[in-house]
Amino acid sequence: MPQNWKAQLQAFDHRRDLALPGDAKKTVAFAAAQFIAIAQAAIRERGFFAVAVSGGNTPRPVYQLIASPEYRSAVDWSKVLLFWSDERAVPPTNSESNYKMTMESGFNTLPLDPKHIFRMEAEHHLEQSAQDYEKLIRSKAPGGIFDLVILGMGDDGHIASLFPHTHGLHAEDRLVIGNYIPQKETWRMSLTYPCINQARNISLYVLGAGKSATLAEVLAGPYQPDTFPAQKVGTPDHKATWIIDRDAATIIQKAQPT
Repeated sequence: MPQNWKAQLQAFDHRRDLALPGDAKKTVAFAAAQFIAIAQAAIRERGFFAVAVSGGNTPRPVYQLIASPEYRSAVDWSKVLLFWSDERAVPPTNSESNYKMTMESGFNTLPLDPKHIFRMEAEHHLEQSAQDYEKLIRSKAPGGIFDLVILGMGDDGHIASLFPHTHGLHAEDRLVIGNYIPQKETWRMSLTYPCINQARNISLYVLGAGKSATLAEVLAGPYQPDTFPAQKVGTPDHKATWIIDRDAATIIQKAQPT
């Protein structure tokens, strides 16, 4: 298990750090080790670890490694509070469910306390459910502050279910919202920027050459968060850690001065 993840970070700007561990396997190992280290520190300091996990395909191998014998014994899972960063408007048995993906990627094999698994119930009365989820976060995580929020980045630069040019990008007084996605003609539930950016740790996983062009726009292009929502993640007080594999980093590494 890789050690001292913070020592491997490169400062990118005042809001973002980069971790460039190497190929996909090394990047997944880094992400899993970071998860474990943050969990251990939170439990040691506050007695619990509140994490919001991401759906999508990118984090799947990270979750599988976290649940593997090498890693799983490193955390007191009875003290883990498991939340989600976003969810589709489908039941938990649906193949599109972020909850289903996470659990089937190994979290259902971990000794989590069932009372500490907080699924986003987005399949019915989505806006009311979003308000209820916000109340739940505030009641379980003091101040509504997560120890870790995990995000992926879509090919269009979206994070969680904050898609380009959607109303959810401008929610300022909410932690959780229902967000209509015209591009997909559907509603989703999502954490907001205020919720994400107040987390003690924010990690964005970006793997694969297919993400390299969008990543370059997000990190090095003009600041256009309505077009590339991932640009707005991270603050000077709560920097975002971009965990990027070699293939995804190709363009930004070529652009850096030698």
